[in-house]
Amino acid sequence: LPPQFSGLLGTVYRRGNLSFTRDGNSLLSPVGNRISLFDLKNNKCETLPLATRLNIVCVGLSPDGSLAILIDEEGAALLVSLIGKCVIHQFYFHKPVHSVSFSPDGKKFVVTKDNLAYLYHAPGKKREFNAFVLDKTYYGPYDETTCIDWTDDSKCFAVGSKDMSTWVFGAERWANLIYYSLGGHKDVIVACFFEENSLDLYTISQDAALCVWQCDTELDGLKPMPPKETAKEKKAAEDDEELLEEPKGEEIHGKADPSEQETRNKVKYSRVAKYFFNKEGDFNNLTAAAYHKKTHLLVTGFASGVFHLHELPDFNLIHSLSISDQRIASISINCTGDWIAFGCSGLGQLLVWEWQSESYVLKQQGHFNSMVSLAYSPDGQYIVTGGEDGKVKVWNTSSSFCFVTFTEHNSGVTAVTFTSTGYVVLSASLDGTVRAFDLHRYRNFRTFTSPRPSQFSCLAVDSSGEIVAAGSQDSFEIFIWSMQSGRLLDVLAGHEGPISSLSFNPMKCVLASASWDKTVKLWDMLDSWRTKETLIINSDVLIVAFRPDGKELAVAALNGQITFWDHENAVQTGSIEGRHDLQMGRKELDKITAKQAAKGKSFTTLCYSADGQSILAGGLSKFVCIYNVKEQILMKKFEISCNHSLDAMEEYLDRRKMTEFGSMALIDEGGGGDEGVAIPLPGVKRGDMSYRHFKPEIRVTCVRFCPTGRSWAATTTEGLLLYSLDSGLIFDPFELDIDVTPSNIHKTLSQKEYTTAIVMAFKLNEKKLIQEVIEAVPSSEVDVVCSSLPDLYVEKLLEFLASAFETSCHLEFYLIWAQKLLMLHGQKLKTRSVKLLPVIQFLQKSIQRHFEDVSKLCEWNIYNIKYALAISQQRGMKRLAEETPGDEEELDSDSDYLM
Repeated sequence: LPPQFSGLLGTVYRRGNLSFTRDGNSLLSPVGNRISLFDLKNNKCETLPLATRLNIVCVGLSPDGSLAILIDEEGAALLVSLIGKCVIHQFYFHKPVHSVSFSPDGKKFVVTKDNLAYLYHAPGKKREFNAFVLDKTYYGPYDETTCIDWTDDSKCFAVGSKDMSTWVFGAERWANLIYYSLGGHKDVIVACFFEENSLDLYTISQDAALCVWQCDTELDGLKPMPPKETAKEKKAAEDDEELLEEPKGEEIHGKADPSEQETRNKVKYSRVAKYFFNKEGDFNNLTAAAYHKKTHLLVTGFASGVFHLHELPDFNLIHSLSISDQRIASISINCTGDWIAFGCSGLGQLLVWEWQSESYVLKQQGHFNSMVSLAYSPDGQYIVTGGEDGKVKVWNTSSSFCFVTFTEHNSGVTAVTFTSTGYVVLSASLDGTVRAFDLHRYRNFRTFTSPRPSQFSCLAVDSSGEIVAAGSQDSFEIFIWSMQSGRLLDVLAGHEGPISSLSFNPMKCVLASASWDKTVKLWDMLDSWRTKETLIINSDVLIVAFRPDGKELAVAALNGQITFWDHENAVQTGSIEGRHDLQMGRKELDKITAKQAAKGKSFTTLCYSADGQSILAGGLSKFVCIYNVKEQILMKKFEISCNHSLDAMEEYLDRRKMTEFGSMALIDEGGGGDEGVAIPLPGVKRGDMSYRHFKPEIRVTCVRFCPTGRSWAATTTEGLLLYSLDSGLIFDPFELDIDVTPSNIHKTLSQKEYTTAIVMAFKLNEKKLIQEVIEAVPSSEVDVVCSSLPDLYVEKLLEFLASAFETSCHLEFYLIWAQKLLMLHGQKLKTRSVKLLPVIQFLQKSIQRHFEDVSKLCEWNIYNIKYALAISQQRGMKRLAEETPGDEEELDSDSDYLM
C-alpha cells in the first residue's frame, strides 16, 4: 500500500491570520498552501490533508468551529470541514481577498476585496448546490479594504480601509443607520473592533494611533427598514445580475459626507478620545492587532517585534515585551482571553503567550532558510534536521514539535545523523566543524576540526558510533575522528574532486566515499592500508547509500543514473535510468523547455527502504520516486507539493504571462506594498524600493526512510514532509479462502479455538476484527496460543501489537502478548532478524513511548506519596508533642495525691 501524506514539520507559520478554535485549546495556522492545527492542551500538531493552489492569505473560522474558509493569493477559496478534515466546496473570488469573517451567529460571512465588502449567506448543515450565495455588495471606501469586525448580535459590521477611513454597515437594512465614513486617522487602518454588545467602536491605524468612537444608539435601538422594493424592480435587478459576469447581490452605497438633513434622527458617531502608542524607535509602524471584548484587552504588534497589552477604554498599559526582531504579522486571542498567539512571517515563528503568568504555552520556529538534510533516530521517534541557517533542530514525530535547537554552527549545516544509541546527534557544517550534541543534557560535548580549515559537505558515523567521518569539498580529503577521545585518527586522500557523499556499511567497518572525480572508493577502517576497492562510474557521483543488510551499494550520478553494486566483488548488478522520472518543472525565466532542462538533471538524494527491497530518490523537482531494486522499475511517484507560489511547478510555459517584451515575472512590484521592510532607507516612507520579491524553487534536498518501515520523510522547499502507511480504511486480505468470514471467526471464537480464530482474522486482515479476537483471549491462555501460532503469523501479530500500543488502553495485556511471543519465538525470529528489524523497531518505539509517559507519572506519584507521608509524620510528631505535657501534669497530680 502506498504511504499517505501524514504531516508537515519544520514550518509552523508562513503568512495569513491565526485563528483559535471555539474551545480556545487549539490554534489554526496557515503554513504555505496547507493548514496546521496545533492542539495546545495535548501538545500535538496535525497538518490537514488538503492544500490550496497558492499560499493561503486568510482564514475564516465559523463560530461553532466546524467549518473554515481558506483563501489563497489569487482569491480561490476552499470551504473545509474541520470535523471530517476534507474539502466541501471550492469557490473563486476572481481577485485577491484581504480578509474574511463569519458573523457571531454563523449565518453570514463577509469577504473584502478591492474597495468592496461582500456579504454571503454562510453554508448550513444541510447539503447545498452552491455553498456561497451572495446577499449584498457594499460600496463606500475609495481604497482597498483591510479588516472586518462584527457586533455581538450580528446586526452590523465595520470595515477598515487603506484610505484611512472606517465604515459601519448593516447586515440588514436599518432605517436609522446610514452608512458613512469615520475619519480621524492619518494612515492605513490596521484593525477595527466593536465594544461588547454595543455599537461603540475602536479603530487602530498603522501610525500607532487609536481612536475611540462613541455611538448615540444602542444595538436594540436599530429600526428595521420597511420593504419598499416592488416585484418589477426586483425582476429588473435580477436581469441586470444575469448580464453581469459575477453576481453582485443587492448593491448598497455608503456616503463619505452625508448632508445634515440625511443624518437627522439617525445613528451618530462621535470621537471621544484619541490615543498614541509609544513612538520611540520603530514602534510607530503598527502591523497587527487583536481585541478581547469580555476582558477589554487590546493586543498590538509592531514591525520591530514588540507587542503591547492595553486595557480599554482607558488605554492603560498592562504589559510591553519584545518577542522577536521581526515584524509581527498576525495576532489572535483565545475565547477565555488567557492565551495570545503571535505569528512572525519573516522568521516563520509561532508563539502562544499566557499574559497573566508571563509564560510561553508554545514557542516554535522553523528553519529560516531551506532545510538541507535530515536523519531518523534508530527507534523512529525523533527526526533531526539541518538547515542553511546553521541550526540543528530535533523534532518529535508523534507530536510534530521541535523540542531542542542547537545554534553552535556559524554557517550552513550540510549533513546530520544519529549514532546507533539514538542519544547523540552529529552535524557537519561549512564553518569547518563537525559537532556532536548530547540529547540527555542538550549540549555540544564534542567539536571535531581538521588541521587546515575545510568546508565539510558530508558526514557518516559507523554502526558502533565510535568512528566519525566527514568529507571536504575544497581539499578533496576525508577526515576520520574518534568519538571517544575527539582526536583526529586519519586523513584519507586519494580522491581528485570534492567529496559529495559518505556512507558506512551497517554490518562491517567499511566506508564508501563518492566524489565528483567519477569514482566511489571503499575504505576498510580496520585495515592499515585503508583503500579496499575503487568503483569507476561514468559520471560525477552525487550520492551513495548502503542497503540495510550491507550487501548492496546504490550510487546516483550526474547523468541521472542509479547504479547498484555488489561491493564485495566490485561488480555492477543493475542500473535505473531515472532522468525522465524526475519530470522537471519549467521556471518562469527559463529559456528552454522542461523536457530539455531535464536532460542535465539528476537525483541528489537516495535512501533504501527499511526492508531493502525499494529505493527512494529525489532531486531538483516536485517528485520523489520509489523504485523496486530487484525489478528495477518505478513503483510510484509522489508529488510533494501542488503549491504554485513556488517556482518550477509548471511543466509548460503559461502563455498568459508572456508579453512581447518577455515574461511578466521579470516585472517586479518591489517592496512598496503593505509589508515594506523593517528598516527603510532614508527618505523612503513605504519601505525599501530596492527590495525584491522572489519565488523559491521547489526541490527535494534529502529523503530518509524510518527504521520502523512505517514512514518516510523528505526535506523540501515546503518544509519537512512525512508520509506514513495508513491502512485503516483499505481492505487488504492475506491468503483469503471461502470459509474465512466474520461470522465464522466469531463462531470459532465462541468455541474457544483462539489460535484458529487469530489465523482466520489475519487472513481477513480487518484491524477491528483482529483486535476483537486478540482481546477475547483470556490472559491465562496467551502462553498456549503463542506457542501454537504458526511462524508466518508471529511476524504479523508483532506488527499488529506495535500499532495497537499506540491507541489501546490495555497496556499490560498487550505487553504480556509481546513478552510471550518474543520469549517463545525469539530464536526463530533471530534467524530472520534483518527482515524483521523494522517490525521490532516499530514495537520498541511504541513500548518506549508508553514507558516514558508511565515512568513520569509513576515518579510524580511516588514523589506525592512521599510528600504526603512526610507531612503526616510531621503532624503526628506535633500531635504527640502537644499530648505529652498534658500526660506529665496528670502524673504529677497523682503523685501529690498519693503523698
